[in-house]
Amino acid sequence: MTSSSTSPVAKSFKYDVFLSFRGEDTRKNFIDHLYYALQQKSISTYKDDERIKKGNRISDELMESIADSKFFIIVFSKNYASSSWCLNELLKIMECHKSTQQTVYPVFYDVEPSEVRSQIGAVGEAFAKHENEEAAGKWRKALKEAADVAGWELKNTADGHEAKFIRQIVEKLSLELRAINVRIDKNLVGMETRINGIISSLGTASDDVHMIGIWGIGGGGKTTLARAIFNKISFQFEGKSFIENVREVSKASLSGLNSLKSQIPLNGGKVLLVLDDVDHLNQLEVLTGDPSWFKPGSIIIITTRDEQVLVAHGVKFIHNVNLLSDKEAIWLFSRYAFGKEIPVQGYEELSRQVVCYAAGLPLTIKVLGSFLCGKSKPEWVDALARLKTIPLEETQKKLELSYISLDEEHKEIFLDVATILKGWLKNSAIEALESCGFYARIGLRVLEQKSLITIDGDECLGMHDHLKEMGRNIVRRSHPNMPNKHSRLWVGKEIEDILANDMGTEATRCIKFYYRGLDPQITMKGLRKMKELQFLDVTDNKVYPNPKINKLIPNCLNGLEVVWRNWKSNKVSLYIPDALRYLRWYNYPFRSLPKSFQANNLAALEMAESGIVQLWKGGEKKVLNKLRFLLLSGPKLRSLDLGLTPNLETLTLVKHVHGPGAGGLVELHMPGECLKLRFLELDHVKSRMFDLGLTPNLEKLYLRRDLVELHMPDTCPNLISLHFSFSNLRTLDIGRTPNLEDLYVSSCYDLEELHMADKCLKLRSLCLVGLKLRTLDIGSTPNLKRLDLQGCNDLEEFHIAESPMLTFIKIECLKLRTLDLSLVPNLNKLFLSECKDLVELHLPGRSINLITLQCTNSKLRTLHIGLSPNLTGLYLTDCYDLEELQLVDQCQKLVSLKISNSKLRTLDLGLTPNLEKLNLRKCYDLVELHAPIGCLKNLVHLDLSGCLAFRSFLFCLTDNTAGLVNESLKVRPLAELCFTLKICPFHPDNHLLKFEFRCFHEEDLPSLTRSLEKLISARPCACTKLEKFSRSICRLQR
Repeated sequence: MTSSSTSPVAKSFKYDVFLSFRGEDTRKNFIDHLYYALQQKSISTYKDDERIKKGNRISDELMESIADSKFFIIVFSKNYASSSWCLNELLKIMECHKSTQQTVYPVFYDVEPSEVRSQIGAVGEAFAKHENEEAAGKWRKALKEAADVAGWELKNTADGHEAKFIRQIVEKLSLELRAINVRIDKNLVGMETRINGIISSLGTASDDVHMIGIWGIGGGGKTTLARAIFNKISFQFEGKSFIENVREVSKASLSGLNSLKSQIPLNGGKVLLVLDDVDHLNQLEVLTGDPSWFKPGSIIIITTRDEQVLVAHGVKFIHNVNLLSDKEAIWLFSRYAFGKEIPVQGYEELSRQVVCYAAGLPLTIKVLGSFLCGKSKPEWVDALARLKTIPLEETQKKLELSYISLDEEHKEIFLDVATILKGWLKNSAIEALESCGFYARIGLRVLEQKSLITIDGDECLGMHDHLKEMGRNIVRRSHPNMPNKHSRLWVGKEIEDILANDMGTEATRCIKFYYRGLDPQITMKGLRKMKELQFLDVTDNKVYPNPKINKLIPNCLNGLEVVWRNWKSNKVSLYIPDALRYLRWYNYPFRSLPKSFQANNLAALEMAESGIVQLWKGGEKKVLNKLRFLLLSGPKLRSLDLGLTPNLETLTLVKHVHGPGAGGLVELHMPGECLKLRFLELDHVKSRMFDLGLTPNLEKLYLRRDLVELHMPDTCPNLISLHFSFSNLRTLDIGRTPNLEDLYVSSCYDLEELHMADKCLKLRSLCLVGLKLRTLDIGSTPNLKRLDLQGCNDLEEFHIAESPMLTFIKIECLKLRTLDLSLVPNLNKLFLSECKDLVELHLPGRSINLITLQCTNSKLRTLHIGLSPNLTGLYLTDCYDLEELQLVDQCQKLVSLKISNSKLRTLDLGLTPNLEKLNLRKCYDLVELHAPIGCLKNLVHLDLSGCLAFRSFLFCLTDNTAGLVNESLKVRPLAELCFTLKICPFHPDNHLLKFEFRCFHEEDLPSLTRSLEKLISARPCACTKLEKFSRSICRLQR
């Protein structure tokens, strides 16, 4: 089904569903049954004969009700198009579908989509009466648009059975409504009391470094609880890190623990550290050592299923995760099953029975709620009856109910994720699944809706351990002691045993193999018997498909090159099964694919860091008709002929020019149009001229090195991302790319001209680095969010039109004298660095969203900052000509202010009452600093060295209670103040001593800051105030 575009602000709708239908065709049969089924599921539904009240104009209320409905079900029947009433309804529905958060679901009752789309057959006959009407053209267009939306066709669904057909519609809508309502705070049910319980334990802690254990059953909410605590208190710490999947990463390779250790912020400050899913003592010994590693006030939270790990490591505070109470469980279950916080009327007792069975386990509650969502009462009763026959302790079998409800294809996708694809990027997983013949996008969406998988903010596939083990047990259980008969193989020792003993069978469809140096002859011989193998992933055991992990772990095995040389010297008889559809082999050692490999089914080929010279030995030309995804990289790559891959959709071709055997650039042959190519990345490829006319459907283009000419057709409507680096282009015209969203041009040192369209309506990100541009006019960019201009050292003139969506600007090393940002009202962060010629900066009069403003090494004389109520950081360093800083109003949220090497003479701190850090170092001309009483009450750092007649002045407050979440803890703050005065111009004979103060305060800290306020406000000098100042500080030691 296709949903409409999403508006920036979520809308609340009066009705869940609006029914559009021809009464004489369907009112007393299909519509009545559908309406009743929707009502039974408490889905608020608008049907005209049920909702219209006497005395109201029908057409007015219909229009209002359409606008106030989330989903539309349009039931196309033979006489639908004969009614102008229905057609006007349709016009309004399609208008809403395009412009708001509303979704259309067409139902083709007794007509076909083609009849509606082209107004032929029965639909054409019904529409004929309107041919001469003024609105006929609009109605035709609306019919076509509605028919183009994916929907349900009765005769091709549920074998034409209306009851089953209606049940599918209702279940789909139930799932969609649940997804909408569950999205907000769904994981925080019952968490508040648990969070407070752990936080309160810190109040009685005696150790300087606090270690807290969270222990309990898998799926009981340990990680969610730890994450909630982390989010609540992390702001109080100088360093913080949430390290996930300790068990999984540490066991994946020998360097796993070391890679995790690199994430721990041991920078001398107080840290908050969470170690999630620890299962062995040595993990804690490596990652936390002993408390002396951490500064007092640090907190370490450890989650584990094994209490003994915590006891053995000396963790004193261990919290057993409390499972959900009945009330909390009902709340959570209802949100997944009904999209509400209480059960739907009539389902109260059934819901109570489900919650009782789940025994407070959050994961089980969510999975069962998703499974039962949209089901009828008899199905609930049947499910509960089945649950009662399964022992409570067998949690995995409980979860399998959701698996059983899947159709066959979605079951296969679930098993692939459980055994192989967990942790993969979503797009990479989609490529692999599509290569194997699955409809991957809808399949993953179904699994996500049923809480069987998760997709995190980095678009990585996740799955709870219980669900993963459930899936793996399903694969194993038909032949529990015979892995060679399993459909999927992922355990390294089992794979080695099968290959070494020549036990391969045709039952194996997928292998994920972390290479351990197995002899290639054995490997190839083992593969010969796996004639139905479709998926083969051979990776050295330090490489992962998840880039977050790749950054942490080196990409090659020690001594791996020696192994590859041994492989080559043996002259192995290469073999790959012809059934293979997906082949990824990291560090493939051979010069070409096996000659015997026909590759007739191959859809995806990834050979990163490979020894490939060319795909086929001796220049043999095998046409790969099914190949859609191709990635080749390595030092020996010589050529690639795209004429042999007519259906290629994505191509990444990277030549490494360094290393043994590395030669010249890769030759890429493009004999004609590549009509299906959507993604192209070329690095060190002979591509001095590239013609976009040969790739009319290209969406993303990344070219590095050697490009001199870029030929573009009159328009490139599909291109959305364009990246160039280290090319020799002199001019670039993107005016022919109306849908471009992302433009990145870096280190193209000869590029002198960049031509952009007057209106770049879709452009979201513009990054220009190291170019030879002198002028730049980016025209109208209403959707631009990020602007990055760096190293364009010749750029003297820059124009930007109104950019309401622009939130991030970074400009570095330009020759600009004037920068006008007055038409950028929603700027969030502004960084101006080394703009040594910048004399004028114009900001909006109101910058409501501005949080950070940083300017270094400019020639600004004045800086006028408009109304910026959310500004938290202002940094003006090495602005040697700056004489005036104007703030329109108080900046209540400004906590950090740094101005250095300026010509400021006066500064009023009354406009910044909540400063925590103030640095005015080397502002030698500053002689007047207005500090009203209370303006420094939050101060923790003050540096006035070089101004106000101070040779040096540093104040630092270290609050040992800052890392604690319980204010009752009695740890005294340490305040340090030291300063020296220059020779006083008003009292040159004074022999000024160096004053160093160190004092401990238990309760009268405000008196210290008030004294500071008086001292720095003294004028014209401070030397005569020293004696009085010294006496004013309680318990001051000189």
